[in-house]
Amino acid sequence: MASHFILYVEDQERSREFYEAVLGIEARMHVPGMTEFALPGGAVLGLMPESAIKSLLGSALPDPALARGIARAELYLIVERPDVHHQRALDAGGRELSPLAPRSWGHTAAYALDPDGHVLAFASEA
Repeated sequence: MASHFILYVEDQERSREFYEAVLGIEARMHVPGMTEFALPGGAVLGLMPESAIKSLLGSALPDPALARGIARAELYLIVERPDVHHQRALDAGGRELSPLAPRSWGHTAAYALDPDGHVLAFASEA
């Protein structure tokens, strides 16, 4: 079983560039309508333009562009150097929500927003 997490984005190219800079890897697939990154542990991060999901599902789903910037989920990545990933996010145009700090659940984590308003957390275990 493979897990895919797909974020709806305003500008696929801008988001690809952002996530390549933040993750430090190239997209494994980049075609009109979908960009994919292989994440550690076997998961896949997908970036789909809002217009693509709208044309795929039509009126079965409210227009995702109307919710742009409203945080409804987060991408929580456990990495060896959360400080480095967090700084990459800020350098690539992300906005800091919370600096790297010990958290009550035992991780050290930092939080940022990507250009579309998705919450990103970079964490290490202790």
